[in-house]
Amino acid sequence: MQFPESWLRTLVNPQLSTDELAHRLTMAGLEVEAIAPAAPPFSGVMVAEVLAVEPHPDADRLRVCKVNVGEAEPLQIVCGAPNVAVGQKVPCARVGAKLPQMEIKQAKVRGVESAGMLCGASEIGLEDKVDGLLVLPADAPVGTDIRSYLLLDDKLITLKLTPNRADCLSLVGLAREVAAITGTKAYLPAQAPVMKEVFDTLEVDVLAKDACPRYLGRVIKGVNARAQTPAWMAMRLERSGIRSISAPVDITNYVLLEQGQPMHAFDLAKLEGGIQVRWAKAGEKLALLNEQTAELAPDMLVIADAGGPVALAGIMGGAATAVADGTADILLEAAYFSPEAIAGRARRLGLATDSSHRFERGVDYAATLMAMERATKLMLEICGGQPGAVIEASAKLPRREPIRLRTRRVARVLGMDMSGDAIKTHLQRLGLGVQEEGESFLVTPPSYRFDLAIEEDLIEELARLYGYDQIEARSPRAPAIMLPQSEARVDQAGFRDYLAGRDYQEVITYSFVDPDWEAALSGGAAPLMLQNPIASQMAAMRTTLWGGLLHALGYNLNRQQARVRLFELGRAYLQEAGGLRQPVRLAGLCYGPAFDEQWGVASRMVDFYDVKGDLEQLPGVKMEFAKAGHPALHPGQTAQILLNGQAAGWLGTLHHKLAQKFDLPAAPVLFELELDALGGLALPRHRAIGRFPSMRRDLAFLVDLDVSAGALLASMREAAEPIVQELQVFDLYQGQGVPAGQKSLAFRIVMQDTERTLTEPEVEAAVAKIADAVISRHGAKLRA
Repeated sequence: MQFPESWLRTLVNPQLSTDELAHRLTMAGLEVEAIAPAAPPFSGVMVAEVLAVEPHPDADRLRVCKVNVGEAEPLQIVCGAPNVAVGQKVPCARVGAKLPQMEIKQAKVRGVESAGMLCGASEIGLEDKVDGLLVLPADAPVGTDIRSYLLLDDKLITLKLTPNRADCLSLVGLAREVAAITGTKAYLPAQAPVMKEVFDTLEVDVLAKDACPRYLGRVIKGVNARAQTPAWMAMRLERSGIRSISAPVDITNYVLLEQGQPMHAFDLAKLEGGIQVRWAKAGEKLALLNEQTAELAPDMLVIADAGGPVALAGIMGGAATAVADGTADILLEAAYFSPEAIAGRARRLGLATDSSHRFERGVDYAATLMAMERATKLMLEICGGQPGAVIEASAKLPRREPIRLRTRRVARVLGMDMSGDAIKTHLQRLGLGVQEEGESFLVTPPSYRFDLAIEEDLIEELARLYGYDQIEARSPRAPAIMLPQSEARVDQAGFRDYLAGRDYQEVITYSFVDPDWEAALSGGAAPLMLQNPIASQMAAMRTTLWGGLLHALGYNLNRQQARVRLFELGRAYLQEAGGLRQPVRLAGLCYGPAFDEQWGVASRMVDFYDVKGDLEQLPGVKMEFAKAGHPALHPGQTAQILLNGQAAGWLGTLHHKLAQKFDLPAAPVLFELELDALGGLALPRHRAIGRFPSMRRDLAFLVDLDVSAGALLASMREAAEPIVQELQVFDLYQGQGVPAGQKSLAFRIVMQDTERTLTEPEVEAAVAKIADAVISRHGAKLRA
């Protein structure tokens, strides 16, 4: 919300500078986003009167003017403006004046002396509305500094209000707030009821009573729609970011800014019959004031006459009934629409209006009549006319229920003692009704404070008025007790440290993702969709962390990062039969060279086994890998991660089709592990260093190609005797001497007893038992 400081100070004028006022507002929760001057710096420009205009002797488009600047002798100034005329009051920059773009000096223009310059709006940093001079009102005092006359030392203040403070979307509401914050008296505009002069009226029928609990209208006959908007009103509107259109429209906009009540003026002659406030019918359309034709939905509230919709309630009026220069009779409208009936409708139509911005947040239903009287008075003063009586249709209006506030609760929440008298004073300064009942208060919020509903809301108000920066910071006091922590507890920080040590960079990505990503990465599973996403590409909750990692990879590749290793630890969101499940997952991605460029290792791309090795070294985690298929991963380069025999994640190379979908030059290697499946970490176990020699035996088996080394190792571990300390695969061979369709896998078996030296029969028996288990379970053959 933007407004001129000078307007606010006509309502409340605390003895504070602009910067001090902005600081007090910001510290009270009304953030001042910007302060800008009404005009750029300049000096030496006065209000002048044109006394005479004569043609230039040597230039057709120039005029020689005699100008009164309030001194004994008039000045001679050469002017090229096409609209210069005798009797005009205009800005005059005298010799020595410093304008935003130049400094004025005594000069000769085509041989004629010129002692200054007559200025248009652009010369003094304002917006040009006409081609030529800025013509001032006839009563402008000659010789007055133009900055003072036009209030150009004014400041434009922009507030960044939170949605709950709709009461401050007006100068009256803001003045109330400044008065409460600073303790300064506010002088709010009051308006006595305007007496009716004509008996003309209009039937109003509110069919949607819940959406429109109050609707006011008033007929005004014989207005002059061509009347000039007063300069003071046009200035305030323009400095608030609203352009001046016509007097009737400017008056409704002015009341909106001053009172916070959106209003609308209909051309009475263009209305057919009475007014209905109803929900739109399917298929109805409305041509709006911005020349857009809106296709109305049944949940959109409209103002209609016998011919159909004439305005989109709370959002924008219709073009067919708009006030024009020939309008003689008008219908003024002021209403209270419930926020639920207006919220989201303007955005759905691609609109953003001052009216919808206020109605969506809440308008003071008790001030509707005051706004109507204020607008009527201004209309009569500026446009003339004869007013009729106020037409009112009312239903059940909202109520502000009393809230109980306990003194002890205030002290507990704020961490400081506040006396009952101080509490009562602060609340009364905010315009709240306060009734003291022992050690508590019964507080009734005014009609314009929609945001006050519970006790904590009142405590927040006390903190705002007392000053957040005045509340003493106190360190919390609590007995320091070291709680026991199991070493087997899953330590997320430890995983982060480990992966960072393996050259991975941690990223944090959005949980809101593109539904297309999820469909591609999850094989078509339906993700949880958001009802009101902030963007179309963030409309689904992620079921995997891979989408965010791939997006981050693309971001880095676009910035010439050739080697990327990323990981993220976060939640996924899965819709299951029992409801929504939110497991914590650890996911990672590797792309590019396996190592940074160096002379010691030949350059190669990272592969499946590099990432598998990183995972196998995760501290405290013993995992197995099983051949499997995943729709997002490349066949033959995919493994399912098993923890305690249960599926817990995936490892593999991204499918080449998805690499193309994500615009990646090559496919990265991905992994994802569900930490909830870990249970607890495996702790290291102490074992004495053997004093007796170990014995090693190697076994090589011929097996079919589809038999994995992991399956053989699992069988070997089950059959191993206690003296077997290590089982490891160390060779894979296919080629000469191995039948087609088979492969040779070689295993190392290390045996040792810490108490004695093993005998040869013991060793051979242990090896034979392992070999027999592999042969019987997998159809393997021992190689010679």
